Amino acid sequence: MPTVLRIKGFRFFFYSEEGNEPIHIHIAKGNGEAKVWLEPIIKPNYFNNFKAKQQREIIELITKNRFLLIRKWYEYFKNK
Repeated sequence: MPTVLRIKGFRFFFYSEEGNEPIHIHIAKGNGEAKVWLEPIIKPNYFNNFKAKQQREIIELITKNRFLLIRKWYEYFKNK
């Protein structure tokens, strides 16, 4: 599970065997977890145990760091 970003207590990461899915990021904080698609648009797949405010914050952080997250996806999964 490579972690690619930690910010505001959120951990943004990939699972190692998901390179065959569309580009996405997993997010964890406390007992919350989420999965958000990064392409073609930013779109939540699921939010578990995140309040609405945290969900908005996650989307905002992804929006600000989208290109970094996409770049890290390609860097990681091109070697798999």
